[in-house]
Amino acid sequence: MHPSTRATKSAHLRNALGVTFVLALASACGTAPVAPTAVMEAARQAIASAEESGARQHAAAELDEAREKLMLADRSVRSEQMVDAERLAQESMITGQLAVARTEAAKAAEINREMQRSVDAMMEEMRRRGDRQ
Repeated sequence: MHPSTRATKSAHLRNALGVTFVLALASACGTAPVAPTAVMEAARQAIASAEESGARQHAAAELDEAREKLMLADRSVRSEQMVDAERLAQESMITGQLAVARTEAAKAAEINREMQRSVDAMMEEMRRRGDRQ
């Protein structure tokens, strides 16, 4: 093959690759961003679980924070800021899960206190009965 023919073919190949790259980049930029619907639904479910578990009483700050982050995620979706929307939805979901965990921990601590009071009452009764004998 003649050197100038090889150079011409190489130049055409580079041009074709360059055009292909530009077209691919342009089509990627032209595609509408996809809303993070799955993670937003997971956040909504985490908030609902927190509410059902009694988080309003035991983890109100976390519940409010989860709701706020979900609201911000919705706002980000409306303004087509999908990266921010996904991050906020994930934070909302995690904060909702934290509210559930704190609520369950508070309930478990209350059960433990009640059990300890029962044990103390039984010990006191046993001591009194032992004193009578």
